[in-house]
Amino acid sequence: MRTLARAAAAVGLLVVGAGTALATVAVHELAWGLPLALVATAAVMVALPAGWWARLPFALGWTGFVGWVVTPRPEGDYAISSDWRGYTVVGVALLLLVIGIATLPRPVRRSGPTPAREPESTRTASLDSTS
Repeated sequence: MRTLARAAAAVGLLVVGAGTALATVAVHELAWGLPLALVATAAVMVALPAGWWARLPFALGWTGFVGWVVTPRPEGDYAISSDWRGYTVVGVALLLLVIGIATLPRPVRRSGPTPAREPESTRTASLDSTS
């Protein structure tokens, strides 16, 4: 049951990430729109715990939506402008993906022997000790 709840939360955060990216793309040309969208995105990334079920799905949803809208539309134009604001949105998408992957927890070794400690007699003596 716990895995099912986590999967549902991950799907929800994937949708929230895509929705946040949609809002970012919609307002990135306005003077107040891009800073507000970037602050909101950063606040969500900081608030979410790192892991497979929280921060990574949000980052994947955000990056996936931006990746989808940077392709040319049938009319021949683009949803994201090709100026510094548009490149900022694309750069933030890549940064979110890197942060989402980089903050994943380290793999846990589930089985296997623990490393043996070195015996006292084989350790090297320090230079200031007398023999």
